[in-house]
Amino acid sequence: MRLLVFASRNRKELLRDPLNLAFGIGFPLVLLLLLSAIQSNVPVNLFKIDQLAPGIAVFGLSFIALFSGTLIAKDRTTCFLMRLFASPLTGSDFILGYTLPVLPLAILQSAITFGAAFFLGLAVNVTVLIALVVLIPAAVLFIAIGLLAGTVFTDKQVGAVCGALLTNVAAWLSGTWFSLDLVGGAFKTIAYLLPFAHAVDATRAAIAGDYGTIFPTLWWVIGYAAATMGIAVIVFKRKMQSDAT
Repeated sequence: MRLLVFASRNRKELLRDPLNLAFGIGFPLVLLLLLSAIQSNVPVNLFKIDQLAPGIAVFGLSFIALFSGTLIAKDRTTCFLMRLFASPLTGSDFILGYTLPVLPLAILQSAITFGAAFFLGLAVNVTVLIALVVLIPAAVLFIAIGLLAGTVFTDKQVGAVCGALLTNVAAWLSGTWFSLDLVGGAFKTIAYLLPFAHAVDATRAAIAGDYGTIFPTLWWVIGYAAATMGIAVIVFKRKMQSDAT
């Protein structure tokens, strides 16, 4: 019950900043519309909607990291968390309390992206629902990255780490805008050592109905998400102990 109350409070904090929420949801839509407009005016298939929409959905989740990171960083800088450390909540409870209200927002963002893609030619079928499920580990990953950054950095630093660095890494090393095979070499190798390209590949496989190839790539995302969330919990617990002394 205490965990749910804490999660409810965090949900209200997110909703108090509708401008940032609108930007986080709207910016991926702007990119989707812009690149689709470019595709309609070029003779080659640069941005096919069934390839572009899954990539944009994954890229859009990088803004979710910014939301979660800013939320926890602001609580730290205002000493709100310091007062809560006297409660029976554990480090895991705190991290889960920050995760629960952000995860539905991530799913909603992805759903809106695919909804817009329907009007741009994406086939309307059950594969989109499967793609939303496939995106959940990626959403958890980005939330965990944000929580880890928010535990370590201030809210302004989180804006630089999650708002600038993470979005660029997720954009260029995910294969959203171009096939990684076009670059190849060390660039492709590094990209596939990270989870972002695997998240895009798994989502594209789900959209294509190629279910047999989802999990070989999705395991990378699940592993990164679990590891990052675990690290976030450990770092947060140590932060609790150091702040309490």
